Amino acid sequence: MLISIVVPAFNEEKLLGGVLRQLREATGVFSERGWRYELIVCDNNSTDQTAAIATAGGAQVVFEPVNQIARARNRGASIAAGEWLIFVDADSWPSPGLFHAVSDVIERGGVVGGGATVCFDERVWWIDFLTGIWNLASRGLGWAAGSFVFCDAAAFRAVGGFNQELYASEEIDLSQRLKAWGRNSGRRMRIIATHPLRTSARKVRWHGLGAYLALLARAMISPRRFARSRQACLFWYDGRR
Repeated sequence: MLISIVVPAFNEEKLLGGVLRQLREATGVFSERGWRYELIVCDNNSTDQTAAIATAGGAQVVFEPVNQIARARNRGASIAAGEWLIFVDADSWPSPGLFHAVSDVIERGGVVGGGATVCFDERVWWIDFLTGIWNLASRGLGWAAGSFVFCDAAAFRAVGGFNQELYASEEIDLSQRLKAWGRNSGRRMRIIATHPLRTSARKVRWHGLGAYLALLARAMISPRRFARSRQACLFWYDGRR
């Protein structure tokens, strides 16, 4: 078994080195099973030392000139040779326990892909509250959080990868298409809750509760228009790191 880990990265020189070290530790789980892995970083038009840090961390580095998360993930996946893909954001730290759980899911079969519940690296009551709501929705609906998505590589390519018309919610869109694709063969999406993914709270901390609620309101009022507008999604694309 070959697992391809794809990390999209835009100006992530502050966190990327630590994330790559964490990934190296977590991939020991694959080695114990006799599996191989490859680590791919997509430099999404960074202006800092992201590419150099990725290379120093032992990753294959590819370049995507259009600053968009869906394109960055797809570009990384385009050179992946693995039978399964794992997409990890450059500000998230999967534990060995999470990779162990993913390995068990893959070995048992019956799954086309999935994700994990999430927790933030900073504890603030309103962040915890909103995260809890997301985790419930994620488990109930089979939606993978964008910070951690795993899937059968053949299924990923069959459904066309991440939708490059979307600047947000591309992980939900992919989850829905993977579910539909897997339904014909009795395979489903699986969200792992036993080992939550730890991810950075920097964006919600910088922007604050008011801005975050306004963002959610715009997304709920006109989800299609919101997700297709780069300007509306500057929360993720403002370059602040």
